[in-house]
Amino acid sequence: MSSKTHSALPLWSVVLPVAAWAVYFTGMKTELIWQLAAGMLLIGSVLSAVHHAEVVAHKVGEPFGTIILALAVTVIEVALIISLMVAGGDSAAFLARDTVFAAIMLILNGILGGCLLIGGLKHHEQSFSKKSISTALVTLMSILVLTLILPNFTVSSNGPTYNDYQLIFVAIASLILYGTFIMVQTGRHRDYFLAESDNPQHHAAPPSTRIALASLLLLIICLGIVVLLAKALSPAIEQMVAAAGAPQSLVGVIIAAVVLMPEGLAALTAAGRNRLQTSVNLALGSALASIGLTIPAVVLVCLLYDINLVLGLDWTSMILLALSAFVVMVSLNHGRSNMLYGVVLLVNLAAYIFTVIVP
Repeated sequence: MSSKTHSALPLWSVVLPVAAWAVYFTGMKTELIWQLAAGMLLIGSVLSAVHHAEVVAHKVGEPFGTIILALAVTVIEVALIISLMVAGGDSAAFLARDTVFAAIMLILNGILGGCLLIGGLKHHEQSFSKKSISTALVTLMSILVLTLILPNFTVSSNGPTYNDYQLIFVAIASLILYGTFIMVQTGRHRDYFLAESDNPQHHAAPPSTRIALASLLLLIICLGIVVLLAKALSPAIEQMVAAAGAPQSLVGVIIAAVVLMPEGLAALTAAGRNRLQTSVNLALGSALASIGLTIPAVVLVCLLYDINLVLGLDWTSMILLALSAFVVMVSLNHGRSNMLYGVVLLVNLAAYIFTVIVP
């Protein structure tokens, strides 16, 4: 039993997040050596989170494992956005929109593109369920249009915003759509999200309940410190961005990328192991959770604290979002993938980041 415990919970996966929490509470956030140590431990905590997510996923099975990681990261992401909005600042009204948009672009183009490229290079072609793709994408497209596109064309309030009644409607609609998707994914159509054939590695004995619960707790601990360290390091990131002469909007992209690292690494690892269905479940599930849960939570906070909320994207962002959505739908429409689709999505990601740096 001890050998199994050690293999399920290696020492580094426990020590690194604990050390990260210890460094965070030292309070020396302006010291260069603190920033270097925090950056190294942040990466270590991300790797630990990926390991513990895989342990939990192996215990509960698919698609519940990918749902747990997506929900855990999204809850932490929502807490970070809300804390920054309540703290105020000139960018508070745009913070939720910019963060959600950055997360969606990174997931659709970066995580999915990376998975398709790695899987194509290593396994040439990989298969997945077309029904799972259509189920997730039809839900995601609806929420994206209602939350990020439609505010530009309503006339009840000035600018790319909703009035209070419209915000309440969109929040409820997002919850209904995401909740229905989760019921479909875990209930009557769970088979849509399962791979047709398992990798032989899947037949390994699952960890014990005690080990799985310990990994779930450590997963939450890892995700918490990842977000806290990202927030603590954001002033240093802002200084580097300013020194490079890049727009401040790049900071939001960098922080979103850090927060999404656990999901991204887990998805890329699954693709490399010829489990593209798991990668797709994780990527699209994360995108749905990022917007389907974030928007209702932000709407509630904005109504309670009377914070102005800007949701509508500018024309450049809408074009890039439409391009990303179209390419993803075409790439995943056949139930089989190759490396070309991954390259196209990664080029779209590069175009998005380039237009952030050079508007």
